[in-house]
Amino acid sequence: MLYVETLIRADLEQVWRLTQDPAQHQRWDLRFTRIEYLSDTVPQRFRYAVTVFPGLTVSGTGVTAGQRVTADGARTSALRFASADPLSLIRDGAGYWRYVPTEDGVRFLTGYHYRPRWRGADTVFRPLMGWATAWSFDRLRLWLEDGIEPETSLRWAVLDVGLRAAVCVGMWWLAGLPLAVVMAVGLTLTPPSPVTPAARRCRRRPPDRLSRTAPAQLSTLELS
Repeated sequence: MLYVETLIRADLEQVWRLTQDPAQHQRWDLRFTRIEYLSDTVPQRFRYAVTVFPGLTVSGTGVTAGQRVTADGARTSALRFASADPLSLIRDGAGYWRYVPTEDGVRFLTGYHYRPRWRGADTVFRPLMGWATAWSFDRLRLWLEDGIEPETSLRWAVLDVGLRAAVCVGMWWLAGLPLAVVMAVGLTLTPPSPVTPAARRCRRRPPDRLSRTAPAQLSTLELS
């Protein structure tokens, strides 16, 4: 199971709105280019698409249902998804979002699993999916806490990587240090800019049993 968690210092209603509205969700989540609901009934069926490269898009469908309030004030959302696209590395999967109000904000967390279309490719793809999920969660946090819109944070992230890479090349050129060492220090070990998303800011392991337990409504969802 892939797990990601972040703490967002914002109102629970705000977090819920930006994650449950497809038009807003697709703005901050790096894993999706387009999301659209296919029905207004609950559970809601949806279609998603991901542009892997310019001119190359993979798509799939899914079904989702949310439970707005539980006894402790938390909310959950569960989904199942699948893709018949032969170019999609994911065959099908299921997961959940959980929103837990705390004194410091909202614990926003996800747990999900999927079946890969090709196991060999999944050796690289699975860590990439975990990173993309965490990076996106931090992008959402910056939007809600600091008002940095997703499009702006992406531009700043690209600029940040470009500047780091330029510094690394300069160090390599002037100091003659091994390029691999310089790139590792410059791109991964130095602290990220506070205004750009960073996957390292998110928790990647569930801290308790509740966090890694899927909500009950997941068992009632059917794709067909």
